[in-house]
Amino acid sequence: MTSDPSADRDDRASPVPPQAPREGEDLTIEMLDLPREECLRLLASQSFGRLAVSMGERAPVVRPVNYLFDESSESVVFRTAVGSGFQALLQSAEAAFEIDGIEEYARTGWSVIMIGVAGEITNPNEISRLDGLALDSWAPGQKAHWMRIRAATVSGRRILLPPEEVLGYPA
Repeated sequence: MTSDPSADRDDRASPVPPQAPREGEDLTIEMLDLPREECLRLLASQSFGRLAVSMGERAPVVRPVNYLFDESSESVVFRTAVGSGFQALLQSAEAAFEIDGIEEYARTGWSVIMIGVAGEITNPNEISRLDGLALDSWAPGQKAHWMRIRAATVSGRRILLPPEEVLGYPA
């Protein structure tokens, strides 16, 4: 008799609790700092993040952006429109870039923050190379300026689930 491996899958315990935790119940057992290599891998695996730029005495500007992670320069690269105030603001400004992933029901997730100096990419060879990577921008309009933030500092954290026995599943 042969067994159907997909039939076993339905009977196995899920890592997600069968019901949401009660208010005030803390099922999290650990917050793990991610090594730089893992942060860079996560940056390369995503295409949407949030860019924050300080405006001196005023409140920081935070914008969602579609991006690519350029592994060769350890940079987040994205496009802006010609003459946009955001593009002008980014010239040689210190910026922070954040991505995250969550599993809301399980109350787990991760976050990566990269800090560096933003600047426009002007080298024609580099622009040509980046144009070949096919960045998909969700925002309408022409985005003629390539911008980058080099990863001066990168940090990340991951919230881990407690072991299955804490969640009520057999170990």
